[in-house]
Amino acid sequence: MIVLVVSMHAAVTYSHLGSWYFMEEPKPGTAVMAIFATYQVFLQAFFMGLLFLVAGYFVPPAFDRKGAAAFVRDRAIRLGVPSLFYMLVVHPFTVYWLLQRFAHPTWPSLAHAYWPYLRSGRFLSGSGPMWFAVALLGFSVVYALLRKGIQRVPLSNFAAPLPGNREVLALALVMGLCSFLVRLVQPMGTNILNMQLCFFSQYVLLFSIGICARRRNWLLRIPYSFGMRWLALAISVGGLSWLVLMAALLKTQSTDKLGGGLTWQSAAFSFWEAFFCVGVCLGLVVLFRDKFNHQGRLERWLSDNSFAVYLFHTPLLIAITLLMRDFEAPKLVKFFCATLLGVVVTYLACSLVFRRVPLLRRVL
Repeated sequence: MIVLVVSMHAAVTYSHLGSWYFMEEPKPGTAVMAIFATYQVFLQAFFMGLLFLVAGYFVPPAFDRKGAAAFVRDRAIRLGVPSLFYMLVVHPFTVYWLLQRFAHPTWPSLAHAYWPYLRSGRFLSGSGPMWFAVALLGFSVVYALLRKGIQRVPLSNFAAPLPGNREVLALALVMGLCSFLVRLVQPMGTNILNMQLCFFSQYVLLFSIGICARRRNWLLRIPYSFGMRWLALAISVGGLSWLVLMAALLKTQSTDKLGGGLTWQSAAFSFWEAFFCVGVCLGLVVLFRDKFNHQGRLERWLSDNSFAVYLFHTPLLIAITLLMRDFEAPKLVKFFCATLLGVVVTYLACSLVFRRVPLLRRVL
């Protein structure tokens, strides 16, 4: 999942679809743009939602073991401190030194821009990819407050009935409807303090499902055949539906209405996104549970460094793509090279440098 995060930001660099610190000119042609758009749309539909699902799964036992105060304190250290470090160090370094020096010399330097960046409160919007950690901290605090208000430990029922096709489809419909309604006022491409609320219906629902799944032991009991059936449906029906939707949008020349508003385009996309998300999340969980449930030295190393890679990949990936500006190659080739180099360089840097810094070691 962390590798996919790096690849998404490498894709935005060359596609100009989405928001990222550095996007290389010129924009790609129509055919290449369509390839990038398909990859990014399918990836965006599920990858962050799956991270929230997994995060929610580990919340109940942590709260039960630590209690409200210790739970919130530990989450503040584990999620809040790295987020602040990104806002106060990584983001201004990236914008006012790296990009200013090697891409945008007319921008103010770090020495001149840092104090106004803090004083104006702009640092609150400088979370970059760490918006995920900020949101997860907020979700965890809300969970702690709810548990504190209930004043009793929720009962776990490991023999609870498993969700069936009806429940999975209902989740997709609710998710799609909520996304459509939110996008009436917060369409895709907008954000509040770097939070793209157009996707948060998915994140809140999947975080909550992760909590319920832990209490009912769903993720260990869902049949492999059931999960793989939904994964196959997501890929086949979702893929075909995407082609039909794209054909309709191109025929009516209404791609600009896809991201929000009271339009059939936004409604169709919201429900498509939710269906694909639910099917892929369900399928990937059982696939890796049954077929890849082991950890060798390489997997352990990748896992141990994954959060550090999430935190530090931004400046390293940008540095790589800046160095590749004079590399004459098709956009798709540069995307693959940037992804590969970004993953390898960032993992090595995090393992050999960043996770060895005493002040960073505790939160990485």
